Amino acid sequence: MAYEVTATRKRPQTFDSLVGQEFVVSTIKNSIKSNRIAHAYLFCGPRGVGKTSSARLLAKALNCETGPTSTPCGTCELCSEITKGHCSDVIEIDGASNNSVDDIRNIKEEVQFHPQKGRYKIYIIDEVHMLSKSAFNALLKTIEEPPSFTIFIFATTETQKVPATIRSRCQQFHFQLINIETISKCLKDATKDLQIQADNDAIFWIAKEATGSMRDAYTLFDQIVSFSNDHITLAKIKEKLGLVGFDQINNIITNILRKKNDEFIVQLNNMLQSGISVEQCIKDFANYFRTMLLIKQNIKDPNILGAQVKDIPEIIINSYNVEQIEAGLELFINLYKEIKYSINPRFELELAVSKIQKLQQLASPVVIMDKINQLKKELLLEKINSNSSEPEIQKQPEIQKQAEMQKQAEMQKQAEMQKQAEMQKQAEMQKQAEMQKQAEMQKQAEMQKQADIQKQADIQKQAEMQKQAEMQKQADIQKQAEMQKQAEMQKQADIQKQADIQKQADMPSRIMTEQQKTENNAKLRQNQINNNNINDSIFNMDKLPAIIDLMKNKYLKVSTACQKISRIEQTEKSLILYTPFNFNYTIMKENEKIIRAAINKICGYRGPVSFELEQIKHKKQNSITEDPFVEETRKMFRGKIQEID
Repeated sequence: MAYEVTATRKRPQTFDSLVGQEFVVSTIKNSIKSNRIAHAYLFCGPRGVGKTSSARLLAKALNCETGPTSTPCGTCELCSEITKGHCSDVIEIDGASNNSVDDIRNIKEEVQFHPQKGRYKIYIIDEVHMLSKSAFNALLKTIEEPPSFTIFIFATTETQKVPATIRSRCQQFHFQLINIETISKCLKDATKDLQIQADNDAIFWIAKEATGSMRDAYTLFDQIVSFSNDHITLAKIKEKLGLVGFDQINNIITNILRKKNDEFIVQLNNMLQSGISVEQCIKDFANYFRTMLLIKQNIKDPNILGAQVKDIPEIIINSYNVEQIEAGLELFINLYKEIKYSINPRFELELAVSKIQKLQQLASPVVIMDKINQLKKELLLEKINSNSSEPEIQKQPEIQKQAEMQKQAEMQKQAEMQKQAEMQKQAEMQKQAEMQKQAEMQKQAEMQKQADIQKQADIQKQAEMQKQAEMQKQADIQKQAEMQKQAEMQKQADIQKQADIQKQADMPSRIMTEQQKTENNAKLRQNQINNNNINDSIFNMDKLPAIIDLMKNKYLKVSTACQKISRIEQTEKSLILYTPFNFNYTIMKENEKIIRAAINKICGYRGPVSFELEQIKHKKQNSITEDPFVEETRKMFRGKIQEID
C-alpha cells in the first residue's frame, strides 16, 4: 500500500472530527437539519484550519444516500467518490490556475445541466481570491440566481481580496486558528496510530511551531518522525533542525549575570559552529525575552507563552525588571531588521549579546527621579537621626529651622518654576502673535498680488476688446466702400448697356438685317419696361451680374454656372432661368435654395424659381465644345472627345 501523509490520512470525515471550529460545525449542522441550505458559501480563514475539508463534508452531507443529513454515512457510493475526489457531481476547481473569464464561462454553461447521481451539483472553488476582476464580474449573476440543484462553496485565505459584490451573495464562515492544546492532542493521537513514542515537550514544540495550522503541524510531525527512530524528543529536534533551545540561552544569560564574559562568547561561538544560522539565533533570543516579559507580567498560559514557565529560571527573571526586558526584546527585534544591511551578521549578533551585560544598568528617567527622591529622604532621615543625642530643646528648633528652610526652598523652587512657566507662556503667546501677524501680512500680500494680476488682466482684456472693435469698424468701412463701388460700377454698366442698345436701335435699317431689328426692338422694349416698372421684385438679365458677384466669394461653382444663363422669363407666379448646358443646369438645380436667396437679396423676389434647358440649334460638334465640363475633361485627358447619341 502506498504511503499516505498524516495530513491526508487524518483529514476529517465527519463534522464531529473537525476540531477547533465549533461555531462553523454547529451552524452548518443546524442549517441542514432545518433544510435552510444556501446557494453559495464563503469559507475564509488561515491556511490549514479545515476550509476545504468542511466544503467536502458539506458536499457529502447534501448528496449522501441517507441525506441531506448532518452525519453522512461515508460508505455509500457518492460519499466514497467525494472522499476520493472523483465525484462527477462535486467539482473542485483551483482558483489560482483557473482564474480567467473563459473558465467562468464554462462553469456558467455547465450549471444548467442536472447532477448525474446526487441531489446537488456542488462547485468547490479553492483560493477564490485569485480570480481576475472580470471573472468575478462574470460569476455575479450565476451565484445570485443559480439553478435550484447547484451550490457554490468558495474557500479563501484573503477575504479582503474578494469583492464585496461576491461576499454579499454568500453565507460567510470565518475559520479560526487552532489552539496549541488541541493540536497537541491530535498529534498524540497520530503517534498512537503510528505506534511511536513522543515526549510531551517535543509534542508541545511541534504544536507551537504550527502557529495554529493543523496541516502545518502534521507536515512538521511527518518530517520529525522520519529521523526520530520511533521516539520523538526535543533534543533530537533541536539537533537535527538546528535550533537554539532555551537551555543554551539560559547558560549564556547566566554567564553574563556572573560576569564571565569569556564563557558566554565561547558558548555563542559553539552555537553558531553547530550550523545554526544567525537569523535563527536572533529569532530565538527575541522569543526568549518575549517569554520572560510575559512571565514577568504574571502570564502563565503555555498557549500564550509558547513555552513552559519552568523553561526560564526564576533567578534570571528576577534579575531584570519589565523595562529592561522590554529593552532586550526591542534590541533583537531591531537587530533582525538591520542584519540584511550589515557587512557581517555575526558581528551584529555578538554586539547585541554583549550589550545584554549593560541591561541591568538600564533605567528610564522616571526610575532615576524616583531613586533620587528616595535618596534625598534617606539622607534627611539619617541627618535627623544623627542629631537625636542632643537635648530635645536644642533639637526641636533645629528640626523646625530645617523644616522651614526646606519649606522655603520648596516655595522658592515652586516660584521659580511658576515664573519660568509664565515666561514660557508669554514667549509662546508672543511667538503666536508674531506668527499670526506674519500670516496676515502674507495673506494681504497674496491678496494684493491677486488684485494686481486681476487688474492687469482687465486692462489687457479691455485693450483686446478695443482693438477688436477698431478692426471690426475698419472692416465695416471697407465693406461699405466695396459695396458702394460695386453699386457705382453696376450703375455705369447699366447706363453703358442702355446707350449701346439705343445706338443700335438708331442705326439705318439698310445696315441692319430684319432679325437684328427685331431683336433690338425687343431689347429696347424690355429695357423700357424695366426702367418704367416701379416694382423692384422683377428679376431680369440686367440684375444677373449682381447675383453672380454676390455668390462668387462663397459659391464659386454656382456663380460660374449662373454665368451661362441665356434667358430669364418671369410671370406673375414663377421665375424661369434657361441655360443651354446640362452641366450648369445640374449645378443650378442642386443649389436652388442658394440662387433663390441671392435673387431675394438683390431684387426682393420671393416666388418659386425653376430651371430649364434651352434647345440651341447648332451642330453637335459645336455643342460639345461649348460645354465647359466637356472642355475641362478634354484638357485633362489631352485627347479627342466624341459625342454619342
